Amino acid sequence: MEGRGLRAGFTADAPPLLHMSEPLRRTAFNRLFAVVYFSAILALLYRHVQNLFLHPTTSFLSFSITLFLFISDLVLAFMWASAQAFRMSPIRRKEFPQNLKQIIKDEDFVGLDVFICTADPYKEPPMNVVNTALSLMAYDYPTEKISIYVSDDGGSVLTLFAFVEAAKFARYWLPFCRQHNIMERSPHVYFESNSHHPSIPQFEKIKMMYEDMKMKVEHVIDKGEVIEEYISDDQQHQGFNKWTKSFSRMDHPTVIQVILDKSKDTDISGQLMPNLIYVSREKSKTSPHHFKAGALNVLLRVSAVMTNAPIILTQDCDMYSNDPQTPLRILCYFSDPALKSNLAFIQFPQRFHGLNRDDIYASEYKRLFKINSMGFDGLKGPNYVGSGCFFRRRALLGGPSTPVPPEIPELGPDHVVRKPIISQEILSLAHRVAGCNYENQTGWGSQSGFRYGSLVEDFYTGYRLQCEGWKSLFCNPERAAFLGDVPITLFDVLSQCKRWCIGLFEVAFSKYNTLIFGSQSMGVLMSLAYSHYALWPIWCIPVTFYSFLPQLALLNQVGIFPKITEPWFFLYVFLFLGAYGQDFLDFVLDGGTVRKWWNAQRMWMIRGLSCYLFSSIEYLLKSVGISTHGFSLTSKVVDDEQSKRYGQGIFEFGVPSPLFVPLTVAAIINLFSFLLVLTQSFSGKNTEGLCLQMILTGSIVLNCLPVYGAIGLRNDAGKMPTQITIISTFVSVALYYASSLCL
Repeated sequence: MEGRGLRAGFTADAPPLLHMSEPLRRTAFNRLFAVVYFSAILALLYRHVQNLFLHPTTSFLSFSITLFLFISDLVLAFMWASAQAFRMSPIRRKEFPQNLKQIIKDEDFVGLDVFICTADPYKEPPMNVVNTALSLMAYDYPTEKISIYVSDDGGSVLTLFAFVEAAKFARYWLPFCRQHNIMERSPHVYFESNSHHPSIPQFEKIKMMYEDMKMKVEHVIDKGEVIEEYISDDQQHQGFNKWTKSFSRMDHPTVIQVILDKSKDTDISGQLMPNLIYVSREKSKTSPHHFKAGALNVLLRVSAVMTNAPIILTQDCDMYSNDPQTPLRILCYFSDPALKSNLAFIQFPQRFHGLNRDDIYASEYKRLFKINSMGFDGLKGPNYVGSGCFFRRRALLGGPSTPVPPEIPELGPDHVVRKPIISQEILSLAHRVAGCNYENQTGWGSQSGFRYGSLVEDFYTGYRLQCEGWKSLFCNPERAAFLGDVPITLFDVLSQCKRWCIGLFEVAFSKYNTLIFGSQSMGVLMSLAYSHYALWPIWCIPVTFYSFLPQLALLNQVGIFPKITEPWFFLYVFLFLGAYGQDFLDFVLDGGTVRKWWNAQRMWMIRGLSCYLFSSIEYLLKSVGISTHGFSLTSKVVDDEQSKRYGQGIFEFGVPSPLFVPLTVAAIINLFSFLLVLTQSFSGKNTEGLCLQMILTGSIVLNCLPVYGAIGLRNDAGKMPTQITIISTFVSVALYYASSLCL
């Protein structure tokens, strides 16, 4: 176990312990199992090579089937091998923030700039964004050290109005949280979980104020404009009047509105409040805006001009703070002189509220956000996942030993802001650096800031930072630091994943590809770990082949796997049980349930037949100039009926999307092939050579039970659309007849 004292110049004999780390106990077992399993993979690949080249069949069809299975198993072998990087040296960390004040006085706490991005008031309701901001403003941290920057890429006056109202409410909410030591500092979450609190005299008053604010904001959203009676002074009039008739979402000037100024605005207890600054960057139809990465870079520059805090928190608009002491936890690491020189960021896991009991869509992404992050942490640190991440500002401005000089001194990490943020000079410069042409002929997005070139700007930025020599840490306290919303329909889940996959391919096939450039910059294990994600979509190759090829052969009574009496049969069984068994062990040891694990492996199959497959096709078409893709938001608006079905654990299809066609076709073909051979085996026909195909087909049928229910047993709005069922049936019949002719 490793522990560190964390204060440069601290001369006490026994400095207080602020953090420690320890390896996971199963590390030795993982390494041993990797050797055994790798040997089994080599044996399987040898069998394929033997069948293809040493003892080739005279039939072109048999050769093709063997080749397809060989390709599938090569992909599975690569994905397994790359995943072992996470299992070589995983660690678990612990912090002791209660010891921090023995080392650092309140006045010595560093400044914290918080970046919250939103882009559409109708897909990302402003009240959700407001609750996120209020929970972060209420941190147990000197309020005069906190600045909240809200990037509104939708350029909506409705969002600005919501934050003007939130600032009024914050004057009461922040002292209320401090006085009663409230943990849930998102007002919505707090009042939802505490409908009545007789021991707190102000409870009903504060709740009524919140409901009044919510009513005003939602009324304005419904109207689509700010109502005159809600505007209380000339300063607000001046701010809202910036939205002229020529102002549009994709073409408008920069809007920067200082809603709260920590140098003068106080709460009802007389304590200074955090800065709250609204930013809508300049947009032009003739200039690229680089989606979220572009918005974050504007915030990076605007905040440098206005406050220039050395620590930056990037936060999704629906991820509220669940632990007010989170900034103290990160100081346990950022204050350590042994880590300070090359520590770029500290990543917290994305965790979610509102998951149904068994997490039917595997939206928790336990392996992505938690299990594999501990594996990353034992190497050079986790990847950046877009939210809940605390950066050193300096890390976004060049490598540890190769800083990138800014265009103007005010953007440097060591620049000290000495003028009020509402001074004309500061605001003028802030507007300048938020302009859509400011980045022209600069290194923004390539050498400094959040990196451009991928739809997954978070993954790409974290990867590039670590290639430059920076390290990161994974902080996973028992109480979740942040909690966010999850999509509650299958279409939203798959669409979000499809967008990620396209972005991951953009990284994998860039000049900074994770295998070659990554291994040269970070070493083999980190390269493999990043490659496991960058090539995530290639899971579609084995999933698609194994969902159709053995089943079509089964329908035609053709065996393609070893018989139960052959020694190779046991190799297949070991590989199948070994992979699933280790995955199950990792999942359960990390607190997962059997049902959640089953749903996670089901969603792996569903993604392989939908978003992985379609993202691969879309990226391939784009690469040859046939198709293009853009960025689309996942809706955060909740439909009551959908929410009810989600809570009951019922899959939500509903949308006639092409994403559902391969899945439905696979469900139909697997069901009929399984029933056919099952009937034949009961009638006494010899099916010994089809045993492995039966096991595979039966497992897929079990995974497809929600699909069968959506096709034939449901009448609600979430059932499988009729046109998808008809199309899938025709495709299934066509595949059956084609296979009959070939086999």
